[in-house]
Amino acid sequence: MDNVFNVFKEEKRRAFSWANLGDIKHGRGDLGEEMPVIVYRLMQFTLFDAMSEEFGIERANDFFRKAGYLAGTEFAKNALKLDLDFDSFISHLQDSLKQLKIGILRMEAFDPENGNITLTVAEDLDCSGLPITNENVCVYDEGFIAGILEAYTGSKYHVREVDCWATGDRVCRFKAGPIKD
Repeated sequence: MDNVFNVFKEEKRRAFSWANLGDIKHGRGDLGEEMPVIVYRLMQFTLFDAMSEEFGIERANDFFRKAGYLAGTEFAKNALKLDLDFDSFISHLQDSLKQLKIGILRMEAFDPENGNITLTVAEDLDCSGLPITNENVCVYDEGFIAGILEAYTGSKYHVREVDCWATGDRVCRFKAGPIKD
């Protein structure tokens, strides 16, 4: 009898797959593919709040960064052209992020010698318009950018937000650099 109940107790990991995003056009024939930013933020901020309460803020940030990394990697593999030269890739990425209304990407600096990058995202999906809290809130974006950069370059990247709307800036600024093994 215990074996029967153990089957129900067993947890299964549901791994992310791009295909599991579904056929949104078909499934949302009347409502369409777009939704207001407030709905996205409602899900994001309440999820972060629940995770922070359960695990603490730093651990919740780690989860969001990891989820962003997975999303960025899969987004790059499934929605971007990874065989372009660097300038063309950045242009393509800018167009893609703007078209999807994620934000307006601008490359501020790139050092081809060491691979360090500084970029900004204006009208960022995660934070533009938030009240000033004096904290960087775009940890999901840090992971998202790291995942995209790794998928494109083949090198792991460390990405951190250094300016954020929530700290009083009007763009999110990220510093990225390859992780040296």
